[in-house]
Amino acid sequence: MKVLFVCLGNICRSPSAEGVFREISDCVTDSAGTGGWHVGSPPYGPMLEAAARRGHDFSDLRARQFRREDFADFDLIIGMDDANIRDIEALRPSGNKTPVQLFTDFAAETGAQEVPDPYYTRDFDGALDLIESCAKGLHGKLHEIEPR
Repeated sequence: MKVLFVCLGNICRSPSAEGVFREISDCVTDSAGTGGWHVGSPPYGPMLEAAARRGHDFSDLRARQFRREDFADFDLIIGMDDANIRDIEALRPSGNKTPVQLFTDFAAETGAQEVPDPYYTRDFDGALDLIESCAKGLHGKLHEIEPR
């Protein structure tokens, strides 16, 4: 199974989701941003610091921009908020059936509708709490998602 996590800039939420999820699954993972401002950059320093306090290390990741080809390359694409989902869907090739889901769909018990962007909220620990819950929920539902 190949899973792609997508947020706006690919320096906070999606690399955190990728890093947390790769620790608990044997899936091939990647992350991307709908915007290209940070292409080639490492995850945001305060996000890396918050993650390190929890034992996560995804400092090896580098930002990239989401592209149409990702629909063919991945079995599941996960967006962090509704705007990400809209931007992802706007690039969907005609006839492509790759599932695109909101990350919080996998942690309904949290009541969260999206993963807030800590680059703006400055709540890195709150974002990680939600990302960890969503990652566990996704891991528990993988058996329901068929790889292409």
